[in-house]
Order: sequence, then C-alpha cells, then structure tokens
Amino acid sequence: MTARALALEKQARKLPATERERLAERLLVQMKREPLTAVDEAWVAEAEKRFAAWKRKATKAVTARTALREIREELRR
Repeated sequence: MTARALALEKQARKLPATERERLAERLLVQMKREPLTAVDEAWVAEAEKRFAAWKRKATKAVTARTALREIREELRR
C-alpha cells in the first residue's frame, strides 16, 4: 500500500467499530461499481471454487503456518 493509504488505515483504526464497519461497507459498495480485471475474475473464481470444496468437506482448512511450510517444501524440490 502507499504511504497515503497506510495513513488512512491508521486513522480509520481509531474510529469506533460501528463507524469502521460503515466505512468498510461504503468502500466495498464503491468497489462493486468498478469492473474487475481478468486477473481479479480468476482469483474470485478460484476462491469460490475452494470455498465450495471446503463447505462440502472435500478439503480441509490448514493453518497459514502449515500452508507456508508446505509451499516452501514444494519450492525446494
């Protein structure tokens, strides 16, 4: 993120939870109006596929630590 975005995030974190929630919702609504790139579309499709597999228990969740360890092991091969 840019320095400006990080500064805005820091300020937003000082808001009460209800105001942060409203701000986040407004930002998300605004983003929905912008078209997704092909890369964004691919990530959304992949996330939905993985979530559906998890919901039907075709796969199980692992901790980030475990996932990163497995990725590092794969990259070393």
